[in-house]
Amino acid sequence: MPSTSRAAALRGRFITFTGNPFTMPPQEALHVEEDGLILIANGLITHCGAYDALRGLVPEGVTVTHYPDGLISAGFIDTHVHYPQLPVIASWGEQLLEWLEQYVFPTEAQFSSPEVAQAVARAFLQELLRNGTTTAAVYCTVHPESVTAFFQESEKLGTRMIAGKVLMDRNAPENLRDTAQQGYDESLKLIETWHGTGRQLYAVTPRFAITSTPEQLEAAGALFRSREDLFMQTHLAENEAEIAFVNSLFPDRASYLDVYDKAGLAGPRAIFGHAIHMEEQDFQRCHDTRCALAHCPTSNLFLGSGAFRLFDAVDPHRPVHVGLGTDIGAGTSFSLLGTMGEAYKVSLMAGKQRLHAIQAFWLATAGAAQALHLETKIGTIAPGMEADLCVLDPAATPLLALRTQHCASMADLLFVLMTLGDDRCIKATWVDGRLAYARPDPAHPAG
Repeated sequence: MPSTSRAAALRGRFITFTGNPFTMPPQEALHVEEDGLILIANGLITHCGAYDALRGLVPEGVTVTHYPDGLISAGFIDTHVHYPQLPVIASWGEQLLEWLEQYVFPTEAQFSSPEVAQAVARAFLQELLRNGTTTAAVYCTVHPESVTAFFQESEKLGTRMIAGKVLMDRNAPENLRDTAQQGYDESLKLIETWHGTGRQLYAVTPRFAITSTPEQLEAAGALFRSREDLFMQTHLAENEAEIAFVNSLFPDRASYLDVYDKAGLAGPRAIFGHAIHMEEQDFQRCHDTRCALAHCPTSNLFLGSGAFRLFDAVDPHRPVHVGLGTDIGAGTSFSLLGTMGEAYKVSLMAGKQRLHAIQAFWLATAGAAQALHLETKIGTIAPGMEADLCVLDPAATPLLALRTQHCASMADLLFVLMTLGDDRCIKATWVDGRLAYARPDPAHPAG
């Protein structure tokens, strides 16, 4: 557990958000401190600003960690990802429903073993940190053991994670099904054990409408509404065949979203993954209920699902909260830098508006925090915020070093990072005010 008396100080150029770049000129929403100092005590940022103005506040005995050539950002936030699917990332050739049947379900069946779950959870969390991601909304499997293993590994690292046991009581292999009552009881026990324990948060997690009966969705809704601070995560309108299947199972519902809405699963801290094939009335309902959509471009491209209409979602007349998701294992990269780059391309496919680099970084930090209703804790660099940070290296590769020396503005630099960047760009990741990952020095590799 974190100690009760610890301090740190980071020096370097840092960026943070002071506004929403979708509702104001992007450059005006971003604050850049060219030579900054971030002071941390007991996992919280106490001061941040110009180094020259704050240097006198560095506590005695604290060594300033200097990143002279780096760029410090709030840690990245992944709003939709499956840790048990790590072993099947990059599996060839199927669309959503067939991909689940052929690859995902056989793999998830192994997570009844605490040893398997723990090993994969540990590897998964290390990959997040290696990519600068400090918070994620994570799907486990139907097995409570998978949730326990994940939260145990997260607690060791001090990461703020959101996770939950998947609920499935139909249209899935027998060894991956629970019942409405069993799913409720097991989820409740996990909530009582883990929700609010340290930095861990619980999400009620029906996989999607196809694999839950109306009774299970209603039980999930009752559970979600039982505490104001619980989360809920599921999938929505990802694939046209999926939508047709849902319509056949719920013919009396106005839309796929309406299936969840009628079960009490739409509201603040509800996160709907994908939401590609949406009608205007569904966007309006998402706005009214203050739920969030997770945009997962690498997954949507990999499975051929379609192009998320980001600018329709965030329309200022009825904006919907949106964050980015890697959606491992249909997604092809843990890197939210790479995810931003793909989101830019998808924005060109889906409409006439181009995703600005500053908007992309907002979606991965402050915007995601707002989508999760955690904006008072994570997503920006400011006094009182939790000290989850990532340090980017604009010269991480020879190509980046060549290209970034020609950047004329911060927006240019961010666009190059999200277009050419990947895990190699993460120089360091700080979690709860402590160094959780440092990129190995290529001149002195580990081992």
